[in-house]
Amino acid sequence: MKNRRKPLPSPTGERFIGGRPARAGAGSLHGMVVERLGFLIASGEFKAGDVLPNADELSARLGVGRSVLREGLKVLSGKGMIEARPKTGTRVRPRSEWNHLDPDLLAWRYASPDPEDVASIFDLRRAIEPAAAALCAKRATPQQIAEIEAVLQEMEATADDSDRFAAPDLAFHQALLRYTGNELIASLASVVEMALLISFRLSDDNYGGQRHSMPQHRAVLERIEARDEEGARLAVIDLLNNAEADVRRVLERRGKRAARSQKAGA
Repeated sequence: MKNRRKPLPSPTGERFIGGRPARAGAGSLHGMVVERLGFLIASGEFKAGDVLPNADELSARLGVGRSVLREGLKVLSGKGMIEARPKTGTRVRPRSEWNHLDPDLLAWRYASPDPEDVASIFDLRRAIEPAAAALCAKRATPQQIAEIEAVLQEMEATADDSDRFAAPDLAFHQALLRYTGNELIASLASVVEMALLISFRLSDDNYGGQRHSMPQHRAVLERIEARDEEGARLAVIDLLNNAEADVRRVLERRGKRAARSQKAGA
């Protein structure tokens, strides 16, 4: 009797981030193909240059038909992760060619983040948000500033509940982009949404919730209200520095817990 191949594992990353599904359509068959193969590629199970198993083998291992597999592979190709070559099969493309801001790819990559991943996501935020806050201080209308104030009040009301806090926190940071008076920058609000949600989620088991971050958020709004462009920029930098420190402390605690569990099970 031939040995039966072990089915491909399901992703171990969170299926929901910030209260929202990590992938629309993840419950469909082709969505399952995207989820499993995408996670395996992002986690390094299949490395750049590797040739994926042929269609018959992948279909059998995933328990789907070839047409479903083909649809899933098209999605991964659109994300820049794989490419089909005549006669040589489907290969994993170099990481430099992936669409790293794709929401799915972000979710797979940050399922088990390391310090380098944390640095990357906060580098992205520092490249965008401080400049946006400065423009917001210069151009936001009184009505828009009032809307930011309303969001900040919702954050204060939910600061002890990380799950409920995530939605107004996201709205606060997106408002900084949307109220710059620049449509190109405003469009980044949706582009970086998953990156923001992931950075929030990485710090969600801070002791005492997020109340400690409220003075930094309040300082950003105060500088915007004062039309202090440089002050708003610096206030966001201070906020992001503290947020990154929170995330690193959380990851350090998780690492220590994992080490203790591994030692106890040895």
